[in-house]
Amino acid sequence: MTAPARSLETFPSVRLPSQSGGLPVEVVLIAQIGIGAGSPLIASTAALQRGHDSFVDALDEPSARIGGADFPRGDATSLYSFIVGTEGHPFHRHAGHRVFTAISGSGGALLRFSTASQDQIAPDPRAFLRALRHVEIPPDCLFTVRFGGGTWHQFLPRDAAAGHPALFALSCHTNELGGELDAEQRRRVLANEADIPTLTELLPGSVTALLAAADPREVPTITLSLTAATTSLRGRFCARTRGLSGRLRRALGRWRRPVGFFADSGAPPVVELTEPPPQSLLWRQFGDRFTHQDSFALEIDAAELPTASASQLLAGLLDGFLENRPAGVSRLMGLRNVLVKPLGLRTSPLGCPVSSLLNDAPQRFAGRFPVLEQSIDADDRRAQVVLGADDKHLRFRSCAGVECLPGGKVRFTLGTRVRNRNLFGAVYMRLIDRTHRRYVAPAMLSMAVEHLLTAPAPLRSTAGPFAWGDAR
Repeated sequence: MTAPARSLETFPSVRLPSQSGGLPVEVVLIAQIGIGAGSPLIASTAALQRGHDSFVDALDEPSARIGGADFPRGDATSLYSFIVGTEGHPFHRHAGHRVFTAISGSGGALLRFSTASQDQIAPDPRAFLRALRHVEIPPDCLFTVRFGGGTWHQFLPRDAAAGHPALFALSCHTNELGGELDAEQRRRVLANEADIPTLTELLPGSVTALLAAADPREVPTITLSLTAATTSLRGRFCARTRGLSGRLRRALGRWRRPVGFFADSGAPPVVELTEPPPQSLLWRQFGDRFTHQDSFALEIDAAELPTASASQLLAGLLDGFLENRPAGVSRLMGLRNVLVKPLGLRTSPLGCPVSSLLNDAPQRFAGRFPVLEQSIDADDRRAQVVLGADDKHLRFRSCAGVECLPGGKVRFTLGTRVRNRNLFGAVYMRLIDRTHRRYVAPAMLSMAVEHLLTAPAPLRSTAGPFAWGDAR
């Protein structure tokens, strides 16, 4: 017989006392998100999680450690993301207590807990079943869970046949060293090498067999819901609607690859110069017959850079133009390519100022970058290259340069000169001028330098960042 639902004026929640004297299990329903939003949200988050450096796919619980402990500073907390998919994951437990916030899939989630201790289960495996409790979470919901170390738990989709994932969660390990860790687990935690699988203990086989034979309908179950009771006509209609919507939205979401973005307002700004730097190779291009000119600069503390060699820094900058392209510039270039291809103009996936890096040229900078001209000062404090190409409507030349300034600063520059060849070239430059100055060139320079700042350690100069004369 189904128990009647009670109306509440606050968050629906349940507190399950521990059968072994430990901390209780607490589940709190916080909010309902959009109709059918849970499953596509979990799918897009799963794609981003797979790209994380610490991603682990084990025990039917793909996860990533997105924030590690800092034991030297007294911080023993860690933060993980994890996903439980359409098949659920096995019953297991952890030594330390857990707190997580989750979003259920568009079919809802079933949370199963048993607070029986190992000392209770060893002589009597049925103690696990006597302590077993279920909590049902409705579709597309934000909820929190907290339980003590040693609590057995398993998460499943509420409706296994619906094809929706159970949940996505952000889990805080409030004390990564908490509980009875074995020697290997403790070593990995202290080395910041821990992950969810290595901190997991699976249910003994003898208990797993008992659990498989048990009737889940006989397990005491708490059902939480928002808006309407799940057993009401409205609640059943809502669940069905969310399930159908979730499948549709997840299918449509497969056409769009999830991506993340990062912007740092404290990063060194890109500044537009009134003219190229005095010794820039750009001054040699087209004499005084150019029809467009721009120049941008970005300065970085030398101590932040991976080498003290201007030529090596310039090679890293050129590599950044190739490897760390602004997504918006790539989309603009894609649109431009479609529009100008019927006219027989050049096309390139790279932003126009550096697009010739993908072409051939008479010279090679650093042995691999095609350039029209290059210059490296004798003391390697300044290095420059000229890029560019000739097209039907215009000719352009770009100068990328690196200069080591007095006072421990390094200046990166990107400048362009254009000479129109006909009326179409003049109209074209008039149309793109504002976007080029306000976004394209500054974004390309900024992201290329950002790529350089993350250069691997082997590129670093053994002479140190300030030993300019010895950097070669």
